[in-house]
Amino acid sequence: MSKNYIVGFPRIGEQRELKKVLESFWAKKVPFKEVQKVASELKKRHWMYQKNAGIDYISSNDFSLYDNMLDTAILLGAIPKRFEDLRDEELYFAMARGDKTHTAMEMTKWFNTNYHYIVPELSLDDSFKANAKKITDEYLEAKELGIKTKINLIGPLTFLGLSKRDDGGDAYELFGKILPAYEEVIKEIGKLDNDITLQIDEPIFVKDLDTKVLSLIKTTYDRLSNASPHVKIVVSTYFEHSNEATKILTNTPIWGLGLDFVHGKENLQSLPYIRKSGKKLIAGVVDGRNIWKNDFEKTLNLLNEINSTVDTQNILVSSSCSLLHTPFTLKYEEKMDGEIKNWLSYAAEKLDEISLISKLFFYGHNSLDEKMREYVKKNKEANESRKKSSRIHDKTTQNRVKNLAKFKRDGEFKERIKIQRELLGYKDLATTTIGSFPQTSEIRVARREYKNNLISKDAYVNAMKNYIDECVTFQDEIGLEVLVHGEPERNDMVEYFGEQLSGYGFSQNGWVQSYGSRCVKPPFIYGDISRPKPMTTEWITYAQSKTDKIMKGMLTGPVTILNWSFVRDDKPRDEVAKEIAVALSDEVNDLQNAGIKIIQVDEAAFKEGYPLRESKIPTYEKWAVENFKICVSTARLETQIHTHMCYSEFNDIIKTIEAMDADVITIETARSGNELLKIFKKVGYKQEVGPGVYDIHSPRVPSVEEMVKQIELLLEVLPKEQLWINPDCGLKTRKWEEVKPSLKNMVKAVKIVRENI
Repeated sequence: MSKNYIVGFPRIGEQRELKKVLESFWAKKVPFKEVQKVASELKKRHWMYQKNAGIDYISSNDFSLYDNMLDTAILLGAIPKRFEDLRDEELYFAMARGDKTHTAMEMTKWFNTNYHYIVPELSLDDSFKANAKKITDEYLEAKELGIKTKINLIGPLTFLGLSKRDDGGDAYELFGKILPAYEEVIKEIGKLDNDITLQIDEPIFVKDLDTKVLSLIKTTYDRLSNASPHVKIVVSTYFEHSNEATKILTNTPIWGLGLDFVHGKENLQSLPYIRKSGKKLIAGVVDGRNIWKNDFEKTLNLLNEINSTVDTQNILVSSSCSLLHTPFTLKYEEKMDGEIKNWLSYAAEKLDEISLISKLFFYGHNSLDEKMREYVKKNKEANESRKKSSRIHDKTTQNRVKNLAKFKRDGEFKERIKIQRELLGYKDLATTTIGSFPQTSEIRVARREYKNNLISKDAYVNAMKNYIDECVTFQDEIGLEVLVHGEPERNDMVEYFGEQLSGYGFSQNGWVQSYGSRCVKPPFIYGDISRPKPMTTEWITYAQSKTDKIMKGMLTGPVTILNWSFVRDDKPRDEVAKEIAVALSDEVNDLQNAGIKIIQVDEAAFKEGYPLRESKIPTYEKWAVENFKICVSTARLETQIHTHMCYSEFNDIIKTIEAMDADVITIETARSGNELLKIFKKVGYKQEVGPGVYDIHSPRVPSVEEMVKQIELLLEVLPKEQLWINPDCGLKTRKWEEVKPSLKNMVKAVKIVRENI
């Protein structure tokens, strides 16, 4: 009898094999057959890893060459008209990435994770025709290995809910066309075997759904459950609770429900409905989004709590969500400190955890062999060690946070800005950039060689200073008014600070897929955070010594540092954020004491941390704002605090931005003209604003005339005294040959507008 289950598995490969072959194919170094060969090898290897670990329900169709939402669009024939001239892999990758003649489809975050999906584009004129070849091929591939997989499929209501219509209308109006296509897919799946489990992912059910969407659930799953007598359906949700949908689903003919009890503890409230329905419960009790070793005792207690309502024979032990969101394996972490490594569990290690937990839960400790008992013993020892370790618990940090007396900076904005304007003497429409300049190959090589002890510290420092000199000289020459040092010493806006904070850890091979072939290696917070010494003052003050103009200090804010890291699970997130904020407040103070008059505290990921349920948003906003304010609480009245947010939907959080009380906010608006700024005017926003006047995500160089027009559009909404002029975002990913003319044109545009005014 099957006892355990994996929602989904990473696909990029344990050494990023898929990434490497895709990028070689895109660079025309290898044919597409090589991509297919590597993909086939990875699928087989991943299936065997799961089988050998003792996993009963292993997925097929969780693998993708780019993204599962894109795969679903192809499956349903939901292909925008501009791609109609393409076929096969050309079509697939053009939809994902674009090409010389086709614009790529939009990409955005998958719920509140750092994974990005391709947004399907739908039209009322679309006719959907199912093509289940990818699904059937993968199922048969696994069957040849002797593995009977469950099949993964993104559900129709999530597909529609995350799609956009070409005319801006409601994608759910296409429900009547989409559902028959799904029925056809299930009929095709039903031909593969006499008894197939189909996991239909409906993570949209964890959001606050309106009555219209809730009313579609029963119709959907009544019909899909009856599409084939050979297919049993599991509806899987994750990242939050889905209680409203669960109540409805228990009254449909589906076979089982997958619920996340790690990030949606309220799912416990739905257990009586599941018991009454007699359906299978795929209990997500092992965290699929974080990297900490499971606490078997704690998880077994949770399973026993579930079991007090749901019958044992109807429970399967599972990951909380797909393991896509965790790194692949600890096997290659050769440089990591042994004690810290012993506290971690990546995707491959989680397979063993799930297998063992299911044995312990269903059969008890006596059913384990000697090797398994040793594993359980070591698990307990590792968790005990983590609880007691002095590397995790820092009394000095704890006492400092506990006794914190200052939670915001002195003075109101009206008082501060008057002092700052007089002291700093900048003009209306002051020009600046967001912070980073292009990261050249020479800079990357110097950083890497210094890290690997191949060059001396002096050689490294000289390379960084030479680059800073070039950045400062260039900015001075073109007439920028508030300068930046260019950030050559920074590998990543979170990692750079994490490397200098106590309580932070880093991996060699902790890669996680962000989108397509793009992988990130998030740092992890394992202990109490403190700042042993200044992190940025040496570089910023050196840059300031090279110019008479104002040099901005550049910091990453506490909420962004938190949201772009794997965070410890033994302390509430808001408390961890507070420790980071307190550490950064020392850096703010050091910078101003070193003569830096403007300090930018970037909160690029502020919005990403938002809970999926509206009822939980006020709590998040409260502590996120509080911790930003703690971070800048040491700033004197005359020290101007900037922040930067690089997403473009502010309507829902404008009051929260106001509450952050930064003196200046720079934002991403180049693609929206002055539309976005209207919300700032509507609420009577008093602080100064730097709306991006050109899009840094494109290599094209905007003309002076374009930027003059853009600035004039901004002036229709906000007065010149309130506006700063800058690019949309940092320039790290652009080339100098794009950056130099763009910034020159921006400065020229401001001069023309000032003369016209």
